[in-house]
Amino acid sequence: SVDCSFSRGVCDWKQDADDDFDWNPADRERGDGYYMAVPAFVGHKKDMGRLRLLLTDLKPKSSYCLIFSYRLAGEKVGKLRVFLANKKTAPVWEENKGKDERWRTGKIEIFQGAETTNSVTFESERGKGKTGEIGVDNVILISGLCPED
Repeated sequence: SVDCSFSRGVCDWKQDADDDFDWNPADRERGDGYYMAVPAFVGHKKDMGRLRLLLTDLKPKSSYCLIFSYRLAGEKVGKLRVFLANKKTAPVWEENKGKDERWRTGKIEIFQGAETTNSVTFESERGKGKTGEIGVDNVILISGLCPED
């Protein structure tokens, strides 16, 4: 498994230059490292911020599971979407509101066919709300299918 959480810096994360705002590091509550976040007050409604994880050396014709923690805190904070590079048109995962301020776990299966996925993009879309944030943390890539809960 490959740990792409932001405190270790093993993976290649890139801010998208063509979006409206950047994701920024935010300190974890317990003080051990940080996560990436977009505060609700950044930008204007419908603005987008994209953070791209570049994947190298994924073997063709094999499966991977991308597991990550995410949080949508605050009222009308916006949307969090995940795109795979070879399926640019539609998100493979989307969440548009949090039931509460808690962190949740997202899982995405990545099948390497003839076309290999060479990046995963986390896209934050600004909502109407002015409080809260959208956060992503603990991004891990494991080989094989996603485990059941």
